Amino acid sequence: MSSEDKLMISHLLRRAGFGTTPEELGRYTTLGYEATVEELLNPTNPGNMTNDVIYRLFPEYHASIGPDAPANWAYRMVTTQCPLEEKIALFWHGVFATACDKLNYPLVGLNQVEMFRQSGFGKFDDLLVELSKDPAMIIFLDNQTNHKGAINENYGREILELFSMGVGNYSEDDIKECARAFTGWTIANADYMALMSQKDSIWPYSRISWHFEYREDDHDDGVKTFLGETGRFNGDDIIEIICRQDATARFVARHLYNFFVADEVPVPQWNITPPKDSEAIDELVQAYFENDHDIRSVLRVLFNSEFFKKAQFAKIKSPIELVIGTLRSTGECRTPSIDMVKAVEEANYMGQSIMYPPSVEGWHTGEEWITSGSLVNRVNFASDHLGNLENPGVENIVNHILAENGVSITSAQLVDRCLDTLGPLTVSQATKESLLEVASRLDSIDSNGHSSKQKVRELIPELIRMIVSSREYQFV
Repeated sequence: MSSEDKLMISHLLRRAGFGTTPEELGRYTTLGYEATVEELLNPTNPGNMTNDVIYRLFPEYHASIGPDAPANWAYRMVTTQCPLEEKIALFWHGVFATACDKLNYPLVGLNQVEMFRQSGFGKFDDLLVELSKDPAMIIFLDNQTNHKGAINENYGREILELFSMGVGNYSEDDIKECARAFTGWTIANADYMALMSQKDSIWPYSRISWHFEYREDDHDDGVKTFLGETGRFNGDDIIEIICRQDATARFVARHLYNFFVADEVPVPQWNITPPKDSEAIDELVQAYFENDHDIRSVLRVLFNSEFFKKAQFAKIKSPIELVIGTLRSTGECRTPSIDMVKAVEEANYMGQSIMYPPSVEGWHTGEEWITSGSLVNRVNFASDHLGNLENPGVENIVNHILAENGVSITSAQLVDRCLDTLGPLTVSQATKESLLEVASRLDSIDSNGHSSKQKVRELIPELIRMIVSSREYQFV
């Protein structure tokens, strides 16, 4: 494989997934860049355990408020063979932020994540319809209390402000008309279900199930004027109008750019701060309209673009990306266990509690992931796990480095191969010199000698711990 091919595919797999093992990188490099993009965009069998098996092995992944239900999702991220399917679910979870602590029933949140997996690559119109019928979103933004003659504007406001168009592209009257259109979109037996979710047993498979219900008698069927169009609009009509807007295409494109390409300013600043790369946004907007709002097609353009390929290490890893990427590399958590719950809690300490976003706005990304406290947690987690030779993935990394030694290896070559295996990663001169200082204990290593190999085997985890503690490793 050429170094350029390896560099590009490693970059793709970090952004469209959670990194890669040496074996995965070899397979995808043989497949080629464009074919890898197509495989990622068209997931087939993720290879995970089915939920019924997971719940038998570890019922806590299903049942309680706290880190247990998120551990179910995190386990799927760690073990999936279709990483972009989980990454697109994580993307939409950040855009359509829904917190389980208000739901009192975490399975509803897991069902929403599954909806993102199934619908996240399709037409944006269809995804918004699914979202508007999703019990988790209905409860989270109180649309079960949005009634004919007594509207609740919460969902009507957020679908415009945070889910589709962005501030400055609609009026207060549009919010009210939007809310009217979504009256009658509720969950069946809402008051009873909310009460029973607190009192009824949900171990291990639950005895209650929330589902969408459209109540025609509670729907305001009157004439509405929305974004300059007039008619007896229902929620489906409102979504169709929203998705035709240039503002919507730009809002979606900027979210995709921020998540997959390079860190942007927080969403509340978008109406006053231009995009980092306006030409890239224009290219994605064009793809949105040319492909009938199809997200898979927009992503295909994004991943094959020059602006994506040039944006290596232009994003700071989110806590969950760091945790999941680390565990995929180390080979840990391959079966459901309390260890996955602990890993989710580590991401919480770093500042990201999946399924429990801080608000409907989601998380502020980029530099806001890094504080003095979170940085210590990030470094400790990565170095503890990737520096532990008892983890099967770490042993595999070491064996991979040793297998390429040839007749001998110098300390400089050893550092380069460690950086290459963990990235490929380019570090500052100061970091490189520190690594060389450690590696210089061995001026020349005979890879065929047992004792020499053992020295390298002991030294590589120490170098890995230093690399994952570097500033450069915080980027993806």
